[in-house]
Amino acid sequence: MVLLTLIAVITIAVIRVHNLFAVVVLFSAYSFLMASVMLVLDAPDVALTEAAVGAGISTVLLLGALHLTRTSETPPRFSNWLPLVVAGGIGAMLIWGTWEMPGFGLADTPVNTGVGSAYLERSYPETHVPNVVTAVLASYRGYDTLGEVTVVFVAAIGVLMLLRRPGEKED
Repeated sequence: MVLLTLIAVITIAVIRVHNLFAVVVLFSAYSFLMASVMLVLDAPDVALTEAAVGAGISTVLLLGALHLTRTSETPPRFSNWLPLVVAGGIGAMLIWGTWEMPGFGLADTPVNTGVGSAYLERSYPETHVPNVVTAVLASYRGYDTLGEVTVVFVAAIGVLMLLRRPGEKED
């Protein structure tokens, strides 16, 4: 509950702050707290990814973009009511969609009785990898993981090209 409370406080602070440098620092803290939540939920692989990408790379890229722009937010030209109504409506639909979900951690849910148990039983005999998550990502979903890595690499190259200062010569 402490982590979720801190996440809520940081979310409200991001909305209220108008200094973009402070927003970047708050986003970094938010990503770190989300990585901590994932660690508490026994998902160290997701926690490591969130810490590396969310708190690490994203913060560096946002600070680089901020270096090329102003540090204060410009006042909005239009009313904030329409985005607020849309976000509230989407939030209400998401909450409504969770009412029919089974309880968290129950053993008889479709997630725990479906293909997950087959992966747990067959991953080591078929792949000889002791970690089930690594076996799934590297063996069963190898091409998918390769595609994801390629997309992240292309996105990073695109961001670096966008952050290049005008007038810089190419090597």
